Amino acid sequence: MFDHLLSRGRIGRLETRNRIVMPPMHVGFGRRVEEREVAYFAARAAGGVGLIITGTMTTTSRFEDNEGWPKVEDDGAIPDLARLADAVHAGGALLAGQLTPGSGRVGPPEPGGEVPVSASATPWLADPSRACRELTTGEVEYLVEQYGPAAARLAAAGFDAVDIHSHTGYLIDQFMSSQWNQRTDRYGGSLENRLRFPLELIAAARAAAPELAITFRLTVDHHMPGGRSLEESLQMAPIIAEAGIHLLMVDDGAFETVDWIFPPYYMGDAPLLPGAAAVRAVVDVPVMATGNITPEIGDRAVAAGEVDFIGMGRALIADPDLPRKLAAAQPAAVRPCIRCNQLCVGNILAGEPLGCAVNPEVGFEAHLPGPAPEQRHVVVVGAGPAGLEVARVAATRGHRVDVYDEADHAGGVLWPAATPDFKRELRRMVDWWQGQLAELPVSVHLGHRITADSSELRDADQVVVATGSTQLVPASIPGTDRDDVVDVLRFHQGAPVGHRVVMVGGGLSGSDAALELANEGHDVTVVEMLDEIARDMLVVNRITLLRRLDEAGVRLLTSTRVREITDDGVIVEGPDGVGTLPADTVVLALGSRPRTDLFTELTAAGLPVQAVGDCVEPAKVGEAVNSAYALAAQL
Repeated sequence: MFDHLLSRGRIGRLETRNRIVMPPMHVGFGRRVEEREVAYFAARAAGGVGLIITGTMTTTSRFEDNEGWPKVEDDGAIPDLARLADAVHAGGALLAGQLTPGSGRVGPPEPGGEVPVSASATPWLADPSRACRELTTGEVEYLVEQYGPAAARLAAAGFDAVDIHSHTGYLIDQFMSSQWNQRTDRYGGSLENRLRFPLELIAAARAAAPELAITFRLTVDHHMPGGRSLEESLQMAPIIAEAGIHLLMVDDGAFETVDWIFPPYYMGDAPLLPGAAAVRAVVDVPVMATGNITPEIGDRAVAAGEVDFIGMGRALIADPDLPRKLAAAQPAAVRPCIRCNQLCVGNILAGEPLGCAVNPEVGFEAHLPGPAPEQRHVVVVGAGPAGLEVARVAATRGHRVDVYDEADHAGGVLWPAATPDFKRELRRMVDWWQGQLAELPVSVHLGHRITADSSELRDADQVVVATGSTQLVPASIPGTDRDDVVDVLRFHQGAPVGHRVVMVGGGLSGSDAALELANEGHDVTVVEMLDEIARDMLVVNRITLLRRLDEAGVRLLTSTRVREITDDGVIVEGPDGVGTLPADTVVLALGSRPRTDLFTELTAAGLPVQAVGDCVEPAKVGEAVNSAYALAAQL
């Protein structure tokens, strides 16, 4: 099924076992490459990926000391890097190290200073009212001088390639881009001068480590006013390719348009592929595309000659064995990335180590739980994300598991909430759990209600309650009991909805439901009492959501309260006073509360019981899955 994606590829003198690449992503495991990072990458190598590119490693701390980025500034780094290279090679993959001369305007202040350095005195991202310090010509030359020795250290450690950290508005890209580079020396002005710094870095790497292949990442569209367009990037790409690189990786975005760097589920499949294909048409070196590319799309793109390699970053975080499963003709066994960005991108932006909403083992590959010391009978009540994950992990550790749910479909609220196309990966996650449980000593009983006196609990050594939550319907708002008022869960379950919809509540669930309704042709107004829509969302995702809501014509009323729901519509009070919003249907999305009744009853009955998921505290999918894994690992 994936003959082209799984075919061998070439990057300079290197031969890869397939066309799947793990592109560079920060992991945040520490300032050195230690056991945790080695085990993380070794797992992806063993899973069958062709090439792994590490997260950013710095060549000098003179202008920036970025915590969480390993240093390759002296020969003391070589032993740690060699252990990483050996582990990756033992798994059959090739390894590239991403080297950076710095972050510039998107990073921290230079040591002892108050602002970062940059190509020019351009606004600092963290505080646009303050200008960065422009690097002198001599300081730029110093950065070039430090780059070659760092590349040589990678070669000495046994790496196969060096990746030049040159995209999405980091320091090298600041030199390449006219909106950030207003220099008047030989590193600024014309296109040729703006490319001088990256070309000198390429030359330095080639001279110092001629045995290494060189990869380079080019952002072809910043998607911001004054930013680089695809047209200019198509002029740059051949010049960069001819400088001696062996793989050109293509992406979009900048930190002002960060959602293009990490496309959330709202952006659908392969939004960056067209730009990569356009670049491939003008260069003579292999090109790699990234960004929400499914194996099916990747295989077709390689087959069509649109690109040569497919970058799968978050997908390989979610399932390190993705290539191996594709090669075994088991695509349904691949644990899907749900494109939520919650614990991968979100953690890194918050200064925390990398995690994953659907794969709790990320970062802990060196210390996974082993078989349970004694097989036990575990009863799980609730087949939502938390219940399904408890059942899966408990069964893999040797326990016999029975899962009960009163609904007629597994997945809990995840299943009905994932009806729009932009959330289909969530439904694939439910399908994945069901496929996994079918291969384990787990029996799933749907349409089966459990109470404190149920006979199914009598021989249970451990009961895990994962009964989820219930929707909040405030009695303080008159009219919520009307027939034309439904909560957001009932909407997802198929309750009929009229043309004019007022969504009461603009958090994540309300905003997503509003977008779904608008895409179906409804006239939608969102009423939110806070001053922002979707305040509970990761900023990367929120940017895209707000853009999509605007494009769909959704009216957003913030700092607005609902006073009453009547025959005439929804009476609201906001910054412009009191008014009535006409509505055929009112949807309530005001949050949820834990469903604790069964846990309380079982505890009172003296049964061995633990609770997990939304019945403890309503949370996002990733939090439920990770807490469920942790519980099952201790059973």
